Amino acid sequence: MTSVGLLAADQADEADAPALAAGQAAYGQMLNNWAALLNSPGLLGTYLPFLRQVNGPGELDVRVKDLAAVRVAVLNHCLYTTSHRCTSAMSNGATEAEVIAVAKGEVDAFEARKRVAVELASDMTLGPTTLTREASVTGVREIVLEEAKALFTDREFIELTVCISMWNALATLHRSLDLPLDMPAPPADVLALI
Repeated sequence: MTSVGLLAADQADEADAPALAAGQAAYGQMLNNWAALLNSPGLLGTYLPFLRQVNGPGELDVRVKDLAAVRVAVLNHCLYTTSHRCTSAMSNGATEAEVIAVAKGEVDAFEARKRVAVELASDMTLGPTTLTREASVTGVREIVLEEAKALFTDREFIELTVCISMWNALATLHRSLDLPLDMPAPPADVLALI
């Protein structure tokens, strides 16, 4: 059961109407996350354009962002976010085997940029909660940070770290709201990790 009511499109505030219409046109439906956000007038109208900017096409390959986001979702044990991120990753060309490997953190065989993006996602998700500032100022293992800086331009690194940070925040939100799925469930091997 969700933590808040899920509003219908006709209950949206005027400030949210353009973003909601664009979102529904893109996805062909009202997503449950949006229905929850409609409880705070004006929030969806800011949220959706920001999400598109962070997660959409940019300097960094969307597939790299997708795989990092899958790892974040699984580490946060959020079924809703995991279903969305797995769906996105597979629609952008990731195989089910790749998605399962990312979910498990088994990325040694991946090409360097994908591997390091997933390792960075793991460190950014787990490090700040387990490492003191004395142990790691950034919360990211130094070897991962060095590899990321070597493999990604500054622009790509910012896109990736903002994407990882955003999915950490959204996975926490989605999990706390206990949203019902509105996209396909993740593969069974991924589901078992949540």
